[in-house]
Amino acid sequence: MTDPARRRGPAELVVELDRAAALPLPAQLAAALRESIDAGRLRPGEGVPASRALASRLGVARGVIVAAYEQLIAEGYLRAEHGRGTLVNPDLGTAAVPASGHADRAGSGAVRVPGAVGAPGSAGAAGRVGLTGTTGTLAPMLDGDDPAPRPPLAPGTPLTDATERPAWRAAWRAAVARADRRPPALGDPALRREIAEHLRLVRGTARPADDVIVTAGAREGLGLLLTALGTTRGHGLVVGVEDPGYPSLRGVAARHGARIVSLPVDAEGLRTDGLPEGLLDLVIVTPSHQYPVGGSLPLPRRRELLDWASRTGVVVVEDDYDSELRHVGGPLPALAALDDPRAGSVVTLGTFSSTVTPALAAGFLLAPRNLRSLLEPVRHDLGSPVSAVVQIALADYLATGELRRNIARVRRRHAARRDLISERFAGSRDVRVRPMSGGLHAVLEFAGEGARRREARVVEAAARETTAFPVGLGIAELGAYWQHRSPDRASGVVLGMGGPDDDEFAAAIERLRRILLAV
Repeated sequence: MTDPARRRGPAELVVELDRAAALPLPAQLAAALRESIDAGRLRPGEGVPASRALASRLGVARGVIVAAYEQLIAEGYLRAEHGRGTLVNPDLGTAAVPASGHADRAGSGAVRVPGAVGAPGSAGAAGRVGLTGTTGTLAPMLDGDDPAPRPPLAPGTPLTDATERPAWRAAWRAAVARADRRPPALGDPALRREIAEHLRLVRGTARPADDVIVTAGAREGLGLLLTALGTTRGHGLVVGVEDPGYPSLRGVAARHGARIVSLPVDAEGLRTDGLPEGLLDLVIVTPSHQYPVGGSLPLPRRRELLDWASRTGVVVVEDDYDSELRHVGGPLPALAALDDPRAGSVVTLGTFSSTVTPALAAGFLLAPRNLRSLLEPVRHDLGSPVSAVVQIALADYLATGELRRNIARVRRRHAARRDLISERFAGSRDVRVRPMSGGLHAVLEFAGEGARRREARVVEAAARETTAFPVGLGIAELGAYWQHRSPDRASGVVLGMGGPDDDEFAAAIERLRRILLAV
């Protein structure tokens, strides 16, 4: 019988190092790994990344990794075994999930070391490693309810062939044989356990399966939360949204009768220095990859957001819609990983649409105990919206570790498409390709006189491009993502990096390049 820890592979570490700190890099890394093991994010018997691979991802010499590993082997934290590499000592007792995130908030997500810099690209950061992401968190509008063919460059289209692979087909066949089961209201227990385990491995959340509720996708999960809050707050809900931001979840809140308040963003994501007091009930954020302009919320802002939410009683909805698909650098911790697991403020939304298939219409939310007490009665009243077959298949699929392997394949393909976009639009007239560290889409920003008019003309021309592409190219106006069309907003277009095969994608990119030359 294969050890589950070996089957899943090494955990995706979230580590920050600082070249400018007085503490040597091997000592920083050893301290980070030691804390992860003590906190239960790395468990006995689990492998750690190979030294060469970890050194490459952190941007340090391999000797730094080897020295840190050797120190922890000497201390008994790690063990080197022939044929298995380096792993967490199986003889260690499994650490319990911390009872409260307040006491260990700095250590409950990315491991902080003395002098470590929180913001991406900050001076002195030696590197970060890890795969961001809420499991399969979808790009907005991908809850699987639109079977129609999509244009080749439509934003939000996932790039996944997971269902064509043997692991998924085997899981699906096994699930069909058990289709007579009726899933519990909160979700199949095996699936909830596997989701919690996956989040621990890729996001460092170290949360129990009880914190997971199975949903029919991000929008359904948000609707569940809004219904639960609406029965307890005694007034119409007021929801803060990023501006610009994607209209999908904003529309869900409006359909539930919420009043929408726009919150400004900048190049680093949500502005947390002027959040309103005494106004909001809930705020929806995309901290890992702000949609659509791509900022990643720095760690100081994340802490400021959580402190504000704790002080004001606002619920923070973390929509890490494409954070698993990061292909440059490493992640900052998930908000949920920094939150108090008992009395916290963060609800994380996720789906499997972008990493398995949108056709599943299955996902989850992760909530601390105090918010689960509001959510669970509503879910019991409404029942589970996801079929037993889907839930059983997903549980089996996650247990094989195949989802993480598929994510790695998708990340490589997205990285290649990012490089193609950067190459093809380099030097285009008054066009800037915004930096892309990951995700399902890219942004081309227009400069110069008439940029606003050019935005509309380019989108119209792309929609008419129906000779080789029957439904057009499918790009979107960047301006459409602003709730309030401020005169100083950026102009440009948003294009997806998923959907068609590589040849069709390359042809669509070339056609868009020619449109930009002509318009």
